[in-house]
Amino acid sequence: MTTMTTMSISGTQLIGSQERLGLAGSFRAHSPLRGEALEPPFGGGDAADVEAACRLAEQAFDEFRKLLPERRAALLEAIAEGLLALGDTLLERAHLETALPLARLQGERQRTVNQLRLFADWLRAGQWQGARLDAALPERQPPRPDLRAQRIAIGPVAVFGASNFPLAFSVAGGDTASALAAGCPVVAKAHPAHPGTSELVGRVIQRAVAEAGLPAGVFSLLHDAGTALGQALVQHPAIQAVGFTGSRRGGLALQALAQARPQPIPVFAEMSAVNPVLLLPAALSARAETLAQGFVDSLTLGVGQFCTNPGLLIAVAGPALERFVAAAAQALATRAAGTLLTPGIQRAYQQGLEQLDAQPGVQRAAAGLAAEGAAQARLSRVSAPDFLANPLLQEECFGPSALLVSCRDAGELRAVLNALDGQLTATLQLDADDHPLAHQLLPLLERRAGRIIANGWPTGVEVCHAMVHGGPFPASSNAQHSSVGTLAMERFLRPVCYQGFPDALLPPALQEANPLQLHRQHEGIPRAPGR
Repeated sequence: MTTMTTMSISGTQLIGSQERLGLAGSFRAHSPLRGEALEPPFGGGDAADVEAACRLAEQAFDEFRKLLPERRAALLEAIAEGLLALGDTLLERAHLETALPLARLQGERQRTVNQLRLFADWLRAGQWQGARLDAALPERQPPRPDLRAQRIAIGPVAVFGASNFPLAFSVAGGDTASALAAGCPVVAKAHPAHPGTSELVGRVIQRAVAEAGLPAGVFSLLHDAGTALGQALVQHPAIQAVGFTGSRRGGLALQALAQARPQPIPVFAEMSAVNPVLLLPAALSARAETLAQGFVDSLTLGVGQFCTNPGLLIAVAGPALERFVAAAAQALATRAAGTLLTPGIQRAYQQGLEQLDAQPGVQRAAAGLAAEGAAQARLSRVSAPDFLANPLLQEECFGPSALLVSCRDAGELRAVLNALDGQLTATLQLDADDHPLAHQLLPLLERRAGRIIANGWPTGVEVCHAMVHGGPFPASSNAQHSSVGTLAMERFLRPVCYQGFPDALLPPALQEANPLQLHRQHEGIPRAPGR
């Protein structure tokens, strides 16, 4: 393997342009592959570090948000290039800290690079500014003043790195990329499971900010193995929003802290989902074995450590469903147990399986190969009445585990859907003869999921303009937004109206000459530049 750029890991925090060793205890990353602690030790940050980083972010905010979009776009592209320039140094450290295969990490790095470039392109396109112009109507009674509106950045954002995506949902992931694109400085808290990876990425961002001549407070990176620093970060008055991907418990704790502030702020938390897959009758009858193979591939992808893992199957009982179960059992029987991200996640997965086995009516339908200290893939099954009677069966078991709910008829299937919590995704496996039933079910799915899939599998989230990665609670804390794609940028923007302003004082997006050459709305009608 080769490394294009050598960058050392020191265990320090990056506060603006400075390095600072945290003094609130120390911790090391743990390698799931080696079963040992990794060097170097990382110093945990404290309230003084939070204060320093947040004050720098506050000082940088107005200058950063008022930059021409091209300069922020160039910053994002520089970060993307810097991540690629790290070469294998980044991939090898992430592999050590997470046990994720190098091929998976290569793909995740490219996804991270692609989303940074996507936001750069979206900045240049200008639609994100939402420029609206309503001309003065002095002759109208009552007269209407000149009114113009645009969206601006909301303020510094706290970003919490995710355990299962050390690149795409962490220090330079979607939350950071969309916040920086919007003009919001970022104070990132590295995930303690991959602090070395986080520091390498943080140094890339720190260098890009410096080389662009931007205020140092545009980006900071803090470390902590516990929760005290994260709590202080969310409660700091300079922070105006939070981006989080993780457990329901963690997301709700941050939301409670944010709402208890003298000035409450939004927490955009992507939390838990079981991502139901509906195996409709005609599709199940026609291709039970093919569906079973696709399900097992999706279930075991990445050892089941995706927030879009298909954790719930719903189908009408009958011979076709039994064919599906038999084929899934055959496919699972040869799947090796996998190493999970951390020992804590492994323990939680095992406890989740034990809790599932203990529930009334739950039976083990299929399982993968077992190995000491690794995650065995599992398919369990339960009847619809038992599922409806037990809210515990809706809880996510993070890892390669799924529950099949067997329904007596379409009416019982609808009852199961009606009882479901909010989800990131819902999937319909259907053929043409299933369309009438799918038409009935679609309104129920629209109310419960942010993304609805036809004849696919939920794992794999494309980063693009139309993607929605979010959903009603508890899938996310705010169903109005997406944490992936250009829609994610809207979380960190707010509208401002300018009434009766002299043209010279208006922001460029709203000036009469349209110097940024934006598509703008005039009297509610979209207009291209020059019109």
